Amino acid sequence: MSTKITGAQALLDELVATDVSIEGGRIASLGGASQTANLVLHAEGCLVLPGIVDCHGDAFERHIMPRPGVAFDIDLALRDADRALLASGITTAFHGVTWSWEPGLRGAENARRLVERIAALKPELGADTRFHMRHETFNLDAEEEIAAWLIEGRIGVLAFNDHTEGTLKSRHRPDKIGKMVERTGLSHDAFMELVDRVYARKGEVAGSIARLAEAARKAGVPTLSHDDMSPEMRREHRALGIAIAEFPINEATAHEAASVGEAVVFGAPNVVRGGSHTGCPAAEEMVRQGLCTILASDYYYPALPLAPFLLTERGTASFAATWKLVSENPATALGLTDRGRIASGLRADLVIVRPEPTPRVMATIAGGRLVHLADPDLLAG
Repeated sequence: MSTKITGAQALLDELVATDVSIEGGRIASLGGASQTANLVLHAEGCLVLPGIVDCHGDAFERHIMPRPGVAFDIDLALRDADRALLASGITTAFHGVTWSWEPGLRGAENARRLVERIAALKPELGADTRFHMRHETFNLDAEEEIAAWLIEGRIGVLAFNDHTEGTLKSRHRPDKIGKMVERTGLSHDAFMELVDRVYARKGEVAGSIARLAEAARKAGVPTLSHDDMSPEMRREHRALGIAIAEFPINEATAHEAASVGEAVVFGAPNVVRGGSHTGCPAAEEMVRQGLCTILASDYYYPALPLAPFLLTERGTASFAATWKLVSENPATALGLTDRGRIASGLRADLVIVRPEPTPRVMATIAGGRLVHLADPDLLAG
């Protein structure tokens, strides 16, 4: 199957008016003499951009359980999420799902089912879909199974999370604890008893983190530390080989990561909304200071294609630099050297965007296949 995109500006080192030809799932050529193609997309007035690589999309949990305690089949959730991803130009997706010590949405059964169904449905999904394992570090009983999954290639990225400490601090806040309890299906008292039992094993956590970080290193799986609270915590994770800082909660910690060239992830919704909804650093300011190298969808897919345009409009950085935050930079950090840029020989992951009056994804091409089309006029000769 060959495809040609004509009439658009393609983002290379800068925006350049050039045709893009695709053959066999790869970018075959840029510009050059007209060639016959099975499919021609006439994209006048549009931009052709590298497909988005979303390293952290925990909005997927809402496709499984849109309301606390109301769960849907994972196959249905994966297919539904795939359509949402492609409509946002996301061609490589790491579904961020937590495997915690708690039952329900974040329990073992759900994690096992997800791993199984991603592998089974992968051929029919439009986006290259992978598992972002959000490992709750107090989930000590899962260590052996996670290590096996790393060896078997079932995990795309491994992130280390600790929400247990925060749960304990929130035990007297009904607004916080109520949501946690509801998604587990436990009573309030049973949930708090479980928290206390889990926390009693705190002394075992550090060793477990070190062993899993080493297992991931041996398996070639990228690792992230989630919500680093201080420069000291970032250095501790770095010493274990956990090289990507995901949502550091203050500027000093982001500085610590950036000072040694580590990738630093913040949320695209933070950019679109004009700041963090939890009091963490403003992603726009972090980009401006060079303290954010990757934007992730976090809890809202449509923020990813919009954030680079807003950052450029606000004078934060050039468009070529801001689009790298959602394409080339995450691809590089995760070792995906075959994507994230528009160049001959690379995987044909492309998004066609009409930039005005409001940026809108018109079409998405993943692995050389047209997997989303919002404007049939692109097909008109």
